[in-house]
Formats: sequence, structure tokens, C-alpha cells
Amino acid sequence: MVRPASVISGLFLAAAAALSSPAVAGSATPQPVRTLPRYKHIFVIVEENKGFKQIMDHPEWTPVIHRLAKQYGLASEFYGEVHASEGNYVAMLGGDTFGIHDDDAFYCKAGLKDPYCEGSATPGYADHSVAAPSLMDQLAAHGMRWKAYMEDIPAAGSLAPRWPTPLYPVKGKPYELYAAKHNGFVTFHSVNSEPYAELKSQFVGFDQLDKDLADGDVPNYAHIIPNQCNEMHGRGPDDGPNIPADCSNQNIPQLIHRGDAEIGMLVDKITHAKFWQGPDNSAIVITFDENNKEARKTGVQGCCGYDPSSKANFGGGHIVTIVITNHGPRHVVDPTPYNHYSLLRTTEAAFGIDEYLGHAGDSDKGVTVMTPLFARGS
Repeated sequence: MVRPASVISGLFLAAAAALSSPAVAGSATPQPVRTLPRYKHIFVIVEENKGFKQIMDHPEWTPVIHRLAKQYGLASEFYGEVHASEGNYVAMLGGDTFGIHDDDAFYCKAGLKDPYCEGSATPGYADHSVAAPSLMDQLAAHGMRWKAYMEDIPAAGSLAPRWPTPLYPVKGKPYELYAAKHNGFVTFHSVNSEPYAELKSQFVGFDQLDKDLADGDVPNYAHIIPNQCNEMHGRGPDDGPNIPADCSNQNIPQLIHRGDAEIGMLVDKITHAKFWQGPDNSAIVITFDENNKEARKTGVQGCCGYDPSSKANFGGGHIVTIVITNHGPRHVVDPTPYNHYSLLRTTEAAFGIDEYLGHAGDSDKGVTVMTPLFARGS
């Protein structure tokens, strides 16, 4: 049964009111001014292709997401930038989609004939190896480390666009469990041109995530990307053999429930790691790249400078974004309009970086730091 949107507001009404209502005139206890503290670690878990209502109207599908949203912080008006997926991952790291509005490989350029460059003959096709500065460059300049934890990446440091494939199958596994279109780091030339020895320490699998958490050797910033069965993307009837029932994109309830369980497992691992209990501020952000196809037909699709007439910034739809902190807010619903540029700006600010990349600096268009969800002790 589809639950009405009123269920969502009923779950979080008290927190939303507390966040958005001004202090009563003459109150003896004025609301404190909240500021963004410095963070040492930020992990971003990205799920795929599911809209806000599709997730929040179905607590029976997503018990973990609902529990975390209620316990920690929910950005209730958060939006993607574009369809398809890839541009949103790039926006999180560079402050722009750089004209990318497809899922082609990082080495693709106009006119290149390649199976993974399907749109390369399209007029105005963007170069998919972006030379612009990125969050990774900023982190390096400030002496900080980053990693991409990619489930089912074929090998540490791999630049493969997809894996497994019909040419390189793995017995019992669906095709394309790993997809580089969900690895925004690889799009940036400063990363994809690195020596393999460096890439091996930056593009790693979930086995390395387990080791890093156990050793306490975690990067300052990381994306954690489950495989396409575990991130709610799923595989279709034409995508080859070995697709489990709860990985089928024809079986949305089970697919979403599987992804929800994966989120629970990842959050549990991080929050039980020793570093999470320490005095430094750490955060986990759970977000999506874009909404579902049905949700793209009606309603607002973007915020903060999106342009419905743009091919690469026309709005990726309303999506769930949850912020979990070890020392920060609890039971918060923040109705401020945000997007992936807002998340980038927040990440930069939380790491003490005061130069915002691309549209992350668009204050005049409403791009702002997500302070209510990260402020310590509020």
C-alpha cells in the first residue's frame, strides 16, 4: 500500500517544528546560534535511482533508513542535479556536472567510437575526463586523504568501466556489479592519470573498508558505493544471468529492502569502529544520486540554481539524504533546500577549506552549508 506523504510529516513533525520555528519573543532561553565545527572524517554512502516519496512512503521497505532519519538528521528537501547517474557523482566532487548527462566512461570524448562511449556522436558531447580542480585536489593541498570504497571493483586501482562483463564473466555473478559511472573520482584527470601504485591505495574494495575500520586507518573523506544489487539500482531482464530476485529492477520492494539492509550493515560497521567513539567529529552521509523515473514526471526537480532548460543541470529530483554524526544533532529534520553542491560546500567547510568549487560557491542561488545537520551538540 502506498502511504500518503502525511505519514512522513507525522513521523518528524515535532523535530521539523523545533528546527524551523523562531524563538518566542521574550523567551528566557533564546535559541543558540549554531556553527559548523571542524570534522576529521566524512563518509558518503550513495544509493541509486530512488525518489524521496518512494523511500519515505514505505517504512515497511526501508526500516533502517526510517530509523536513522528519525534518530539523527534528515534533509527533507534535498535534490540531485541531473539524469543519468554519473553527473551527480561528479557534482559531489567538483561542484559541476561539466556537461555530463550520461553514464559514459571517463575516457570518452566527442567522436570516440567505443562500447562505453554511447553518446559520443551527440552534438555538444562533453569530454568525460575533467581537467577542473576537485575536492581531491583540495584535500591533498590541506594534507588530507580520500578513498573510494567500491564493492566488487575487479581489483584495487582498477579503471575498468564495468565488471564483470560478458567478455570477462565470473561464475555465479551478475554482469556489471561494479560500474565506474558510480565512481565520481575517476572522472577527474588529476585522479585517472595517477600512477597505478597510487590508484591502488585509493580505489579499493569492501575488504579494505573492513581492514581500515579495524585498524583505525580511515581517510578523511570517502565514498562508499555498494554494488548494483546492493545500492538499489538493480539489474534488468536484459542484463544477463545470475540476477537474484531481490536484485531485479522489476521487483522494486525487495530491491529497496535489500539496499536498506546494506545501509544498516555499513552504518553499523562504521559506528562501531574505534575512531567513531573518539573526540574528533565524524559523519556519515547517506544520499542518492537521483530520483526514480515515475517521480520525474511531476513536482519540483531541483533547487539552488538548477535550470530546467539545461542539458546537464536540469534537476535530478527530490531524494533522501540523512546525516549521522558521532557528536552532532539528534532527531532533526532540516527543510532547507539542498543539493549535491550544498553537500560539497559543507564538506569543504567542515574540513576548513574556505574556497568553494564551482556551484558550491553559489550563495546567491541558495547553495549553503548544511549546518543544522552537522552542528555539534545541537
